Amino acid sequence: MTGKFYITTAIDYPSGKPHLGHAYEKVCADCIARWHRLLGKEVFFLTGTDEHGSKIAKKAKEAGKEPEKFVEEMVVFFRELCEKLNISNNRFIRTTDEDHIKISQDIFKAIHDKGEITLGEYSGWYCSECETFYTEKDLKEGCCPTHGQKAEWLSEESYFFKMSAYAQKVLDYLEKNSSSVLPSGKRKEIINRVKDGLQDLSVSRVNVPWGIPVPINDKHTQYVWMDALINYISGVGVSAGGKGDKLSHFWPVDVHLIGKDILWHHTAIWYSILMAADIPLPKTVFSHGFINTDTGEKMSKSKGTVIDPIALADKYSADVLRYFLLREIPFGQDGNFSEELLTDRLNNELANELGNLVNRTIVMIEKYNKGAVPKGEADKGLQEKLKLEKIKEQMEKLELHHALSEVFAFVSACNQFINEKEPWKMEGEARDNVLYSLADSLRIIAILLQPFIPETSEKINAQLGVKLGSIAACKFNKLKAGTKVKKAEILFKKIG
Repeated sequence: MTGKFYITTAIDYPSGKPHLGHAYEKVCADCIARWHRLLGKEVFFLTGTDEHGSKIAKKAKEAGKEPEKFVEEMVVFFRELCEKLNISNNRFIRTTDEDHIKISQDIFKAIHDKGEITLGEYSGWYCSECETFYTEKDLKEGCCPTHGQKAEWLSEESYFFKMSAYAQKVLDYLEKNSSSVLPSGKRKEIINRVKDGLQDLSVSRVNVPWGIPVPINDKHTQYVWMDALINYISGVGVSAGGKGDKLSHFWPVDVHLIGKDILWHHTAIWYSILMAADIPLPKTVFSHGFINTDTGEKMSKSKGTVIDPIALADKYSADVLRYFLLREIPFGQDGNFSEELLTDRLNNELANELGNLVNRTIVMIEKYNKGAVPKGEADKGLQEKLKLEKIKEQMEKLELHHALSEVFAFVSACNQFINEKEPWKMEGEARDNVLYSLADSLRIIAILLQPFIPETSEKINAQLGVKLGSIAACKFNKLKAGTKVKKAEILFKKIG
């Protein structure tokens, strides 16, 4: 192993079934995790569900169920999403897990014992949808700026975290660490907002029994952000003071991957909590965009524009959906979705380019060399078409869409190579070199595509008769002559 890498997604709120946005975040995180495994790193990838709070309790009541039973039933769909899309997470954490509850309470008590959490009374505008308090200037015509629903005035006894005392420390960290928040424009947004100061944070509720009990006062339950955010450290066994178990060496996290609507919570609030608990801060918080309809409109349950990713994967395959999400949407920006756009990518790129390249190569090796990779040498001109260092750099910068585009540029170059060389008109050593060049290139392509479309990578390797290699194996002339290839069904069927 050469180093370690820890990546997390936001944990999903299982008040309803997963939508395409949930799938997108998991697929992107999975791609990054798989890439770092190919680099030879020890990787820990965490995802899961955020199961407490008033909204869950309300949904459970509407369904005529206890919250425990409601979340048990809903979590099944989020686990299914991970399995369906070949998400390679090391742990699926739930905020109802015993180890998470214990660490959350330990963190609360440690900060309280430092005098940084005190009892008081809170009054403010509250959105139950995102479980967040807003100042009057944050509201848009009295409504939540994120969800648009009417904010309600709440006044109750609460424990407060002295977050205001951490404003300068948070600001210093953001300003000194250029990769602390990405894309860079988002970092500037958070810096400008932190410059206005931080408010003390209400971190408990007295009228929300469905939650983690406050360890010093069981009349209160811990507010969602002193519960949900803690999963990132409880998931690897880190507690107050940075103390932890055998997985704690993964902290600090390399990448928190989250939606732009919860960036504030994952920077200003999360940084402050970690500082108060004497725990190192995350290396990078990456804010991805939203998936909109093909007209650019935000997907909405009420308008019937929310898309079921499990149904899409069943219809087109997990890899087709993964490929579309990773190629079509610039990572860090909003993107549009439609089945027409997905079908175009499937037909023109996956079927015409990649599928055709694999099929042509395997068929020619079977026809001209009895199904065995010929002895040969990879064409130098074709080798130069692979921009491996550029792909590595793009993945390091988390430019996933650019990296995938660059891999497919090499796929196109291989197809062009066939058209130019016309191996069916060749004989002997000349044809052997062309076929070897193509088979060896496919071996490398299968490695580079594995983080993006893992099932397809596996199928290419099976047809080539090789096992998946690492990024270090992306060198030409490594494929052994005589390796038996095996033609299989075409990788992708076009949709008319």
